[in-house]
Amino acid sequence: MSQGNNVSLAGIFPAVPTPFNAAGGVDSDRLRSNLECLNAEPLSGYLLQGSNGEFVLLDANERVDVVRAARAAISAERLLIAGSGMESTLATMALTNRMAEAGADVALVVTPHYFKGAMTAAALEKHYRHVAAAAPLPIMLYNVPVFTGIDLPVETVVNLATHANIIGIKDSSGNVGKLGLMVRETPDDFQVLTGSGSTFLPSLAVGAVGGMMALANIAAGPLAELLRFFRQGDVERAAEIQRRLIAPNKAVTAKFGVAGVKAALDMVGGCGGPVRSPLLPLQDSERNELRAILEAGGLL
Repeated sequence: MSQGNNVSLAGIFPAVPTPFNAAGGVDSDRLRSNLECLNAEPLSGYLLQGSNGEFVLLDANERVDVVRAARAAISAERLLIAGSGMESTLATMALTNRMAEAGADVALVVTPHYFKGAMTAAALEKHYRHVAAAAPLPIMLYNVPVFTGIDLPVETVVNLATHANIIGIKDSSGNVGKLGLMVRETPDDFQVLTGSGSTFLPSLAVGAVGGMMALANIAAGPLAELLRFFRQGDVERAAEIQRRLIAPNKAVTAKFGVAGVKAALDMVGGCGGPVRSPLLPLQDSERNELRAILEAGGLL
């Protein structure tokens, strides 16, 4: 088992999309191109195979290949966090091991959710403890109730935070009060990150150490400025940036989803490209609306 207490998750991590080619396969060259552009930004690392990586639409081999390709494009100084969650505990343990072999520094494990009614606090805690005990790298919890229908209870997070190999959580619930409560009730070395670009500043204010956000693919610079101003105590300048980023963040998450992130990447000169079926691309009218929102937010 890894001992992950010395891994700092502070800072900004883009939730990196997975580019596909015209035939629908993973396009590793375009992935490297996006990462090389992001390498110039003031980031702490990258999240591969999170929700914006369309991980549920890739098979296990593709997921590992994405992480391996990303590792080749990321400097050793930056963390590579890889989503390794599966529905069964055994499958999650197996994929977590493969992600470590592919070069991941930390594994992000989403809550199992298909059998929602059976995913009690006790079941989730047992799952995460088994995964963490067997993992050769540190583990992060991943709470994303908008997709899973499961909101990881604060009490479960508090219990799991005492495990030596569970170092933090990405919480994408958007519930800043809950996030602050997790910070208060967990040990000092347990690191809480927000998954929402719309609540980045309020999350920092209640103790989050950073964010893993879709928005960071197209707004890494403004988000880094926001973080810098917050750390300097200039909350009003940080708040001005936060207010400007709320509409763009909503557009590339709740409103247009992964297709919106990819379309936005194309608009800023990156490689977004198609989503994988059954997801649908944006219509022309949606693309025009997205462009107007990004322009109003100063991102184009």
